[in-house]
Amino acid sequence: MKRTLSRLIREIPQLLLCSMALVLFLSENALAFADRQITGTVVSAEDKNPLPGVTIIVKGNNTIGTATDTEGKFKLTVPEEATLILSYIGYVSQEVVIGSQNDFNIELSSDQKQLSEVVVIGYGTQKKGDITSSVASIKREDFIKGTVRDAAQLVQGKVAGLRITTPSGSPAANTQINLRGINSINGTSDPLILVDGIPGGLNTVAPEDIESVDVLKDGSAAAIYGTRATGGVILITTRKNKAGSKSTIEYSNYVNIQTIARRPKLLTGDDYRQKIKEGIDYQDYGGNTDWLSEIMQKPVSHNHNLTLFGGNSTTNFTGSINYRDWEGIFLRSGQNRFTGRADLNHSMFNNKLKTNLQLINRVTRSKGPVNPTDNGAWGYIFRQAIIRNPTDRVRTDTGAWQERDGYFYENPVSRIYESDFEGTYKEMRMSGSLDYAPINDLNFKLLVSSVQNNGLEGSSTTFKHTNTRLSNQNATAGRFTSANDEKLLELTGNYAKSFGKHRLTLLGGYSWQDATYESFSASNWDFPTDAYDWNNLGAGGALQKGQASMGSTKNKWQLAGFFGRFTYSFDEKYLFMASVRREGSSRFGVNNQWGTFPAASVGWRISKESFLENIVGSAEIKLRAGFGVTGTIANSPYLSQISYNFSRDQGAFIGGKWVPGFVPARNFNPDLRWEKKEEINAGVDFGFLKNRVSGSVDFYSRKVKDLLYDFPVPVPPYLTGSMFLNAGTMKNEGLEILLNLVPVQTASFQWNSGFTYSTNRNKLVSLSNDQFQAANDFFDAGYTGEPIQISTHRVKVGEPIGRFFVWKSVGVDEKGGWLIENKDGEVIPIADAQPEDRQYYGNGIPKHNLGWNNSVRYKNFDLAVNMRGAFGYDVLNFQSMFYNNPKNKAYNMLNTAYDPIDGKVLNNDLVYVSHYIENGNYWKIDNVTLGYTLPQNLIKGMKNARIFVSGLNLATITGYTGIDPEGVSMTGFDPGSDQRDKYATTRTFTAGLSVTF
Repeated sequence: MKRTLSRLIREIPQLLLCSMALVLFLSENALAFADRQITGTVVSAEDKNPLPGVTIIVKGNNTIGTATDTEGKFKLTVPEEATLILSYIGYVSQEVVIGSQNDFNIELSSDQKQLSEVVVIGYGTQKKGDITSSVASIKREDFIKGTVRDAAQLVQGKVAGLRITTPSGSPAANTQINLRGINSINGTSDPLILVDGIPGGLNTVAPEDIESVDVLKDGSAAAIYGTRATGGVILITTRKNKAGSKSTIEYSNYVNIQTIARRPKLLTGDDYRQKIKEGIDYQDYGGNTDWLSEIMQKPVSHNHNLTLFGGNSTTNFTGSINYRDWEGIFLRSGQNRFTGRADLNHSMFNNKLKTNLQLINRVTRSKGPVNPTDNGAWGYIFRQAIIRNPTDRVRTDTGAWQERDGYFYENPVSRIYESDFEGTYKEMRMSGSLDYAPINDLNFKLLVSSVQNNGLEGSSTTFKHTNTRLSNQNATAGRFTSANDEKLLELTGNYAKSFGKHRLTLLGGYSWQDATYESFSASNWDFPTDAYDWNNLGAGGALQKGQASMGSTKNKWQLAGFFGRFTYSFDEKYLFMASVRREGSSRFGVNNQWGTFPAASVGWRISKESFLENIVGSAEIKLRAGFGVTGTIANSPYLSQISYNFSRDQGAFIGGKWVPGFVPARNFNPDLRWEKKEEINAGVDFGFLKNRVSGSVDFYSRKVKDLLYDFPVPVPPYLTGSMFLNAGTMKNEGLEILLNLVPVQTASFQWNSGFTYSTNRNKLVSLSNDQFQAANDFFDAGYTGEPIQISTHRVKVGEPIGRFFVWKSVGVDEKGGWLIENKDGEVIPIADAQPEDRQYYGNGIPKHNLGWNNSVRYKNFDLAVNMRGAFGYDVLNFQSMFYNNPKNKAYNMLNTAYDPIDGKVLNNDLVYVSHYIENGNYWKIDNVTLGYTLPQNLIKGMKNARIFVSGLNLATITGYTGIDPEGVSMTGFDPGSDQRDKYATTRTFTAGLSVTF
């Protein structure tokens, strides 16, 4: 398979060139048969004014076309029996059959699509023109093209305020998403993700199977989802067959290769020998090994997607199959995934009753030395390759692995080949709905679903693994299995009525959710043979010694809610929305299991007022404002309940015998409740020049109260020294701007451009409540790891989140030791530094996030260029902190380690000082995709065909010296930490094809 695939990769450039040459030849020949000239004028149907710049093309042949001049006139040579397609921003596209006519007078009607476009909101849809909350909607035609990891990457850089990054290059890694900042300490800040109304994830369906992604950004839009919506709500809608459409088959595939985004530059074997000549005490083993190359490969990945649409206006179906096989840049790292989806719709009783059945099955398999999602394990291998002596060899003369003694010093290649991991993860989603409309304006809908996730993992090491040499374990093996069963039932009723200038809707509903999770794990070591892998755990000798491990767990939680929403529009100018959700959760204390989450918003389409009509003309301006309350649910189901652990290590001597006992593990808190976020949002939506200039501006302010926090409490009266309770307040506020432009539109050329900008400021307001006061008004976060072993960040009441807490370095002394600034502003040697001399320095959260997306069409060619940037933040460069210090000669280091600082070579133990905190500003050319659409009917039965090439993470403009300034965590309370142990980010090059029959 790999040999065939490699040959395919080599032949791709030839195939693409041949295909393009054939297309150009056929296109030129098609022009030869154009033998008729027509003329005409295009005007607006509303005011009869001429329309300049109207795009006119021949249907089925985009290479023949023109555009109207300043007087709305056009002239075009066309084939016999041709049909014209006229399109213009802000107007309805129109097809005109030429027939025998030579001169045409054509009227285009104003297009209200921008305002009537349907946007998915909570438990329904709404016309875009009626939206009064902050909602972003990205349709399929505007998705990011090329290699896409998951649903979030489809809209990366296109939604203001939604930060999407990929901090890991692992083929199994997901994107990292955050909407409007950090909003919780111990709860989640991740958005709620719903796939066709059912809770899911970014990988629930293949990106090729998604029709739209809608983001409910503010509290008034998200409040109808209650305790799960503080991080926002992302609504993913899958592709569905349109009633009455013809049967269609779509196939797409792509193949890609990857390289590391930026390779660390280390000392080589020759560099070692030169340093030895200079009197530096390095060990020369005589070799010249590039250890990074020894653990890396040139990965080839491929993706295939097949979609079928069929049926009629009564019964129709959609079926899709997606298979992807992705390799990683590290040896033996990879993952393959199969996703199948079937969607069946049937209507009866004159469309009064509609049914839907959907089945999604996803199977993911991972193989390699360690779990591909375990960045720590892969990062440790990466670390060993960096620090390994470049003069050493991979194997000895006898073929054994070359190992050396040292502190955390192991052969990275042996760790790859002498350990094994295999994981299989299955997800089965079954859902069905009944939608009944007894009268025209009223409908009821019942939705039920069952989602089952099962995972099975096995891991093992051989006799040759370093566990045997260092720990005398003689092969290890472990097994882990898990199962999660989640059920959902929702019943909604919706009434919509229009009369005169009034339009209103009323929604009411009930939701019930039940989830059960359980897992089991076992491990053993000291096996008689390492051939068993994980398939005979009982054979390990550690079990007989009482040193094997085994564990299991199970938990269950339930959620129930009643909700309602009312919307009203008068004369399509004055808009109002109000909603409320009453929700109960088993995760909270018995005294606070139910909560209420209200929301309201208003809108004013001021451009429709008579006093502005003569000023703004056909422009659209809408002012809106909203308020909403959402919640954050506890991460664990039993945090409000008392708990005891059974421990053999703790107990008492009774009757001369040691009796293990039950140890209190958690205090009882019947008052535990959800975090409550109150958010105000004000915004304006606009569109000018027939929507050739459009966008929105939003300002928001959100305050999160009753933060979930693990508080220190006295013992007694409490059983343990900490209690999970509600205490503290956090605040976020920010600005978001979206601007879409159509700078150029002609018959053969069109350029669309979009800008996004967001900024966010946050602050921890308090860490206390009426009953408890924290011992400190701060808490520490982040960790350097050994041997430095110190926290990296501190979050303090009254201060912004994300700041580093570090000794501020001001240079080095004559001996090469760090000089730092103490708490009194004096310069002292770091040997004299005290913990209280640490100070706040920089911030790992960007102040400004920008995106610039461009799509260009020239005849049958299309080009998409997506760029992103982040500014006003800092990154802690762990690689520099650990590997840019020549003190420890036992480890290799960066080739800049001997570069002088203030004229002196560093001669200091590894420490955490501000010197390693760098400016993280960057501008990234993230995705460039060039495509060519073959002429229609080039091949009989083929409706459409497109070939493309694409590059992902192509170039980064930055002063940061690490691998990737974006390859860091942007969530949690230690943002901006570019960890030492990581799966490095990658650069991807892709070639692909899509056809429709």
